[in-house]
Amino acid sequence: MGDVVRFPVQQSGAPEPLWRELVGDALHRERTDRGERLKDVAERAGVSLQYLSEVERGLKDPSSEMLQAIAGALDLSVRELAVRTARPEALALAA
Repeated sequence: MGDVVRFPVQQSGAPEPLWRELVGDALHRERTDRGERLKDVAERAGVSLQYLSEVERGLKDPSSEMLQAIAGALDLSVRELAVRTARPEALALAA
């Protein structure tokens, strides 16, 4: 049928994290840094508390519309969220 393609391996030997895991981590960090509760952000974003929790834990792969709603509830643009996700060191440079 086809060859199995292995995930890239980081130097630590662990597989590279999935994009949804990185995005979820960035959203979780932003929410907790702001001292916000899951419930409050979920309400502002118009999503269920369970859905937001699953996004933050990297279990759900949200659509661009859902990302826009969640990021907007945290006063972030999708572009800013993508930069924070792809280049976490950019946060340190901006501070």
